[in-house]
Amino acid sequence: MLRNVHTLLTRILSIHAAIRDGVVLSCEHATTEQLAAIVAEQAGDTIFAIDRISEEILLHHFEVLGAEWSFVLIAEGLGVDGRRVFPAGTDPAQAELRIIIDPIDGTRGLMYQKRPAWILTGVAPNRGEETNLSDIELAVQTEIPLVKQHLSDTLWAMTGQGVHAERYNRLTHERMPLYPHPSQATTIAQGYGAITRFFPGKRALLAAIDDAVVEQVLGPIQQGKVQSFEDQYIATGGQLYELIMGHDRWIADLRPLVFMHPGLCCHPYDLCTELIAREAGVLVTNEHGNSLSAPLDVTTGIAWIGYANTAISQQIAPALQTAMLQNKLIEDPS
Repeated sequence: MLRNVHTLLTRILSIHAAIRDGVVLSCEHATTEQLAAIVAEQAGDTIFAIDRISEEILLHHFEVLGAEWSFVLIAEGLGVDGRRVFPAGTDPAQAELRIIIDPIDGTRGLMYQKRPAWILTGVAPNRGEETNLSDIELAVQTEIPLVKQHLSDTLWAMTGQGVHAERYNRLTHERMPLYPHPSQATTIAQGYGAITRFFPGKRALLAAIDDAVVEQVLGPIQQGKVQSFEDQYIATGGQLYELIMGHDRWIADLRPLVFMHPGLCCHPYDLCTELIAREAGVLVTNEHGNSLSAPLDVTTGIAWIGYANTAISQQIAPALQTAMLQNKLIEDPS
């Protein structure tokens, strides 16, 4: 169990607010070209100028947090291995916590002011190199709104205590409670759901699997009629949010099964708030239908599938498994 978990939650919420406000302020005063400038290639991913803004803020605040807890911080941009220990000089093996964070999940959408991004943080007791995504006991995700957007949502969860959320008005500084509720629909018909395919390369394969799943579940496409819809939100935290809030009924991110380059896949820091989705009632699995399991690092590629409820899972999972087998994305367990 995490020590002083409610105090720790308060500190992380404060860090998230500082990152959110700092990034929005920078977006208000910088051009798209300035924010989108590539400054580094680290840990299998591209680092943009906007990422550096959030990194500077988080490092300052985590140094302060190091006065109350010792921890290994895991994030993009923290050197070759994506790790830094607080307080400085602490033996990583003796640190109390492992904290994994994505300061801006959805960088590309935010820097072009197309869609909000998210700050993601997961906290687990330090079990050394064996510390796993499944060990996370506290998770927080905060929306970084567009410049023209005055509302920002924050969601958090502790293991076994359900999901909590609030909506912040950055113009009036008022906060109001928010009540996440995943969709209770029993079919994907006329709802949102899709297989992730953000950029060129294997999109045809992923789209074909998507089409095959929908056709198997809802039958052949009829002329002039739409069976379901998709929304390619380029942020894993955003995708989880859409499931949590009842906007989407299912999501499948199968990129590690088709892309060889780790930078093109979902990583543990992208899924470090998966606990929030589970506490809200969303079913989250790996490609085989099992619970997610991955080391807390910045390089491991993770395939994941999210279902709004059991009925949707029972409708989609068999069809998706069949399609993945037919396209050799997974092996027949038998």
